[in-house]
Amino acid sequence: MMNRLLQPPGWATPKGYANGVAARGTMIFVGGQIGWNAEQQFESDDFIAQTAQALRNIAAVLKEGGAAPEHMVRMTWYVTDRDEYVRRLSELGPVYREVMGRNFPAMTCVQVAALVETRAKIEIEVTAVVPD
Repeated sequence: MMNRLLQPPGWATPKGYANGVAARGTMIFVGGQIGWNAEQQFESDDFIAQTAQALRNIAAVLKEGGAAPEHMVRMTWYVTDRDEYVRRLSELGPVYREVMGRNFPAMTCVQVAALVETRAKIEIEVTAVVPD
């Protein structure tokens, strides 16, 4: 593993994220990505479809920086509907793993009143570290 997960002794193992990550190398900061395509067009208003597109957008930006999902050390998710996020976690997991693999960085998820793009249901930002 390129980064070291930080898991204090005696803590329950988190599911789908890490409590902390230690990394050294070139840092890549991916600005908030939403569920529209490369032409900035929404193809769906469905939460899972938008999340999948946002994750694909992140993967593309990471690739442009010489990184991949395994280099992610932090994700911040902004959702407009916490209840939908929780209700659809069983659908979200497979979509996440399809795009990001089994790479689970430190993560925060926050419900927000709205996002700048009216149709957006989710926005995700990422920090990645490519080892030297």
